Amino acid sequence: MPETWDYTLYIQNDLRAVTICRRTVRLILTMHGLIGLVDTAELLAAELVANAVRHTKGPAALRVRRSPEGAVWIGAWDTDPEPPEPPRRLDQVEDLEEGRGLGLVMACADNWGWQPSARFGDRGKYTWCDLAIS
Repeated sequence: MPETWDYTLYIQNDLRAVTICRRTVRLILTMHGLIGLVDTAELLAAELVANAVRHTKGPAALRVRRSPEGAVWIGAWDTDPEPPEPPRRLDQVEDLEEGRGLGLVMACADNWGWQPSARFGDRGKYTWCDLAIS
């Protein structure tokens, strides 16, 4: 059975949190010897956290864990309990400045989804994805 671990970083609703989360994911994966996943995981975390802080007004959180099945799970919690906008295929948004986030997640992750969840006493949701460790 693979080693499991779980980290949560609570963040303010501030776009600077995206950079903090990218670097946090890089550090976590590097310290656990998963350097091969770092670039993709950073991108995925940045997209999920950017959506959380751009489209909601409350606090947010980044969660990174290694599941018992061996996948790396990355989730961003926010205070909006509504499902995220459906992702658009990347070829439909290649010229747009915005609207590519979940399309990138869908293209780069092995799985993705969302689920209702409460934190800080607020209703909200986790938008998540996972990466298989090869």
